[in-house]
Amino acid sequence: MIDLKFLRENPEIVKENIKKKFQDAKLPLVDEVIELDAQYRSFKQEADTLRGGRNKLSKQIGMLMAQGKRDEAEEVKRQVSAQAQRLAELEVLEDEYSEKIKNIMMRIPNIIDPSVPIGRDDSENVEVQKYGEPVVPEFDIPYHAEIMENLKGLDLDSARKVAGNGFYYLMGDIARLHSAIISYARDFMIDRGFTYCVPPFMIRSEVVTGVMSFAEMDAMMYKIEGEDLYLIGTSEHSMIGKFIDTIIPEAELPYTLTSYSPCFRKEKGAHGIEERGVYRIHQFEKQEMIVVCKPEESPVWFDKLWQNTVDLFRTLDIPVRTLECCSGDLADLKVKSIDVEAWSPRQKKYFEVGSCSNLGDAQARRLRIRVNGKDSKYFAHTLNNTVVAPPRMLIAFLENNMNADGSINIPVALRPYMGGKEKITK
Repeated sequence: MIDLKFLRENPEIVKENIKKKFQDAKLPLVDEVIELDAQYRSFKQEADTLRGGRNKLSKQIGMLMAQGKRDEAEEVKRQVSAQAQRLAELEVLEDEYSEKIKNIMMRIPNIIDPSVPIGRDDSENVEVQKYGEPVVPEFDIPYHAEIMENLKGLDLDSARKVAGNGFYYLMGDIARLHSAIISYARDFMIDRGFTYCVPPFMIRSEVVTGVMSFAEMDAMMYKIEGEDLYLIGTSEHSMIGKFIDTIIPEAELPYTLTSYSPCFRKEKGAHGIEERGVYRIHQFEKQEMIVVCKPEESPVWFDKLWQNTVDLFRTLDIPVRTLECCSGDLADLKVKSIDVEAWSPRQKKYFEVGSCSNLGDAQARRLRIRVNGKDSKYFAHTLNNTVVAPPRMLIAFLENNMNADGSINIPVALRPYMGGKEKITK
């Protein structure tokens, strides 16, 4: 959510930003919120005047009564009564218009960074850099679900009976590999100075609307029936929510946290063959990183965060590339975003395994996360990035570490988490 004062003073900049995101249907919202804001400030000014005059009139009544001027005092009382009625009406209008403005402001996209490439959708995202040499082996690599099933590590049929499509059973060494990757990612981030955290796996609606747009919420979140609770779709929602309604001493920044959680997503829509198996699912686990920092430090932290993911994947012998998200592919709260994509030898292309985002002060405004600076209070900046999100990450791992006989090499970095195993075999 952008600053209302900024919108009021720079409506054309806000409109141009909307056009860059190819959301022209939202252009009328800018003029609408300016008009509502003008009415709101008019109501507030009148209400403040009445509140200020109320004390003076009360004192006047006391003086008139003391002087025995009862009739004049009664006349002033009638004025106070009439003003009280008008003040009550104005306070209702203040609340009503404030809510209308808030609802519209939450639909207007954040101002994107000037470096963001302009494009309509993810097909126009821009490759930044490749890390590691993509290899296509001479032997055929099966579909990832087949690899796991051949190693007795995946049972989709039973999961379908128990929970429906989009769920899975992981077993044996594949299940162990899943847990090993999460544990390795946790320690990797702790070694880089991040504080480990296990957050709540459900959050209230106020936190949901504070960390994401309405469109994302509808497409992603599972609502707990009869309660003001949602299952988290990704760990950073709960982690950023941790700071709701806080005033942080500036000297304590930055907060750098890495969190583990299961995640739950509706995953609306039809998906192609590459999104069957365990690529796009309703339930998965994730190691996440989040940063809460001063505004001037967020660009530096943005680069540090995506680099962490690149470095981790390279220690596991997985080639990756970074891809800058274009304007039309950015969610409304994001200032800038880079996806990390892993190489798939089977598909002979890269696919997304993580996403790093700088949200500026958008989440902090919605959740009222402020910093107590030397001269004044200001809103913090928030950032998040995926460390790893298995079982999707397992696809890249299995394909890039597979041998012709179907066995899977375990990179040196991961062996301590796999009981010293060097290979997974049938």
